[in-house]
Amino acid sequence: MGSHGDTIARKVAASGLLLALAVLFGYVEAVIPVPMPVPGMKLGLANIVIVTILYLAGWKEAIVISALRVLIIGFLFGNLFSISYGLAGTALSILGMALVRKTGKFSVVSVSALGGVLHNCGQILVATLVVIGFPWKWYLPVLMLAGLGAGIVTGFLNRLIIPRVRRLWG
Repeated sequence: MGSHGDTIARKVAASGLLLALAVLFGYVEAVIPVPMPVPGMKLGLANIVIVTILYLAGWKEAIVISALRVLIIGFLFGNLFSISYGLAGTALSILGMALVRKTGKFSVVSVSALGGVLHNCGQILVATLVVIGFPWKWYLPVLMLAGLGAGIVTGFLNRLIIPRVRRLWG
């Protein structure tokens, strides 16, 4: 393999490792319950990996890795509803983060915070479509605050992680 082939192989290997890490974080959240005030609320540990991928590889790679993570975790520990919630949250979150990041006017912390809020908004949207009488007016503010907090923490962690992982992309 030439130098171009080595770069592609390195990126594929790094993507595989990051997918495995995202799945591992999802597994940890599934088997170690953290008491939360709202059912379905999680810390979003896997989003540390997804934001890293967004910054290092781009939005297309972040969508693919995140969708694969949602499917794997959903089939292992959830159901079709959890998969639909996760995919909606992922799509809205990554779309929003990618658009805001593209402006170059926001820090990784701000981008990640937006992603946390949008992820929960996507999940609320699905819940209002599939659960008759879903009390979205009560859930939305609580989940937006939780998404904001988790996104800020994720963003600060990514400020430390991204520079150290950047060399994987050559």
